[in-house]
Amino acid sequence: MYLFKILIRFCFYYIYKMEFDKFNFEENIYEALELMNFKNPTPVQQKAIPKILDGDDIIACAQTGTGKTAAFVLPILDKLLKRKKINSVNTIIITPTRELAKQIDSQIEGFAYFTNNSSYAIYGGGSGIEYERQKQAICKGTEIIICTPGRLLAHLEFNYFDTSTIKHIVLDEADKMLDMGFYNDIIKIINKFPKNSQKLLFSATMPNKIRKLANKILKKPSEINISISKPASGITQTAYMVADEKKVNLISNILKKRKNNNRILIFVSSIKNVKEINKQIKKIKLISNEMHSGLSQLEREETIRKFKNDKINILVTTDILSRGIDIKNVNLVINYEVPFDPEDYIHRIGRTARAQKTGEAITFINKKQIKLFKKIEKVIEKKIKTFKH
Repeated sequence: MYLFKILIRFCFYYIYKMEFDKFNFEENIYEALELMNFKNPTPVQQKAIPKILDGDDIIACAQTGTGKTAAFVLPILDKLLKRKKINSVNTIIITPTRELAKQIDSQIEGFAYFTNNSSYAIYGGGSGIEYERQKQAICKGTEIIICTPGRLLAHLEFNYFDTSTIKHIVLDEADKMLDMGFYNDIIKIINKFPKNSQKLLFSATMPNKIRKLANKILKKPSEINISISKPASGITQTAYMVADEKKVNLISNILKKRKNNNRILIFVSSIKNVKEINKQIKKIKLISNEMHSGLSQLEREETIRKFKNDKINILVTTDILSRGIDIKNVNLVINYEVPFDPEDYIHRIGRTARAQKTGEAITFINKKQIKLFKKIEKVIEKKIKTFKH
């Protein structure tokens, strides 16, 4: 029986290797892909991996859920395996939020499982002890550092960070970072690293400000554009025309009718409204919590953990969870207001109906947001059934 299991594992290993063999990865990576159930390269992986292996700078437009993390992590890991190991930081991955930094670090841990390569997530909001751990990770030469812009700049101010060994700089969710006002910080960071380092810019959208950044920091980049995906066909989309003062009652009624839904995300634009809605949900005896930038790092991590482990059924959140964070089996997404950008709408409702499953998305519209909602319908090429309340 033991020999049979070994034979099955051996066969599966070569099936996985055949799908990715055109990239000529080191064997350790193929073992990890098999372990993590990666079968076929996604479109962004097919286009980006060869370019990154060739050393090209890249500007890539690809949304969350397209496999873009693996698209840059796998070729970087392969390069690390093919070089002589030295104790120095080789790669910097910059992300807009600490949650995304932690998630990428977790994914790298899986891809690097059969290697000796290491990674560490660096972000603000922790204690002095955590800052010291981050410093040690840098000083001891952790190969891949995943970080938020502000905390990275804080470490770069000191002499212990040897930037001369940096070979790769990745900007993930670059459009989100610019929306958060990090343009000048990104330029400062880039200027502190070697000019000949390979730079990889990944963005869910491609507005003019991203083009401006790319023109400033990239050298003859290869451009990859994975077209904006429409919401998954498994999502049932509806909307309600409702005055702001009636939204709380409506959301209470919707949730009462869906007590059997395991996981519900409610997206709200302001922290004030997040707190108010969470308070109202608790009044109707449902298990909920809130997620926003006003919480401490430990509070945010604990909230995500409880939601993933079904200790919390309903999470009221700002857009902090609309991108990047992988939470499986979300049954219902509610937009308390119409998102300003159609792509934010796609990101939000994309939290449900993942992996070919079904889900539901409900959006609340007030009179001032009718034009915004029509813009969303135009982009997704779908007329959404709307009710009056």
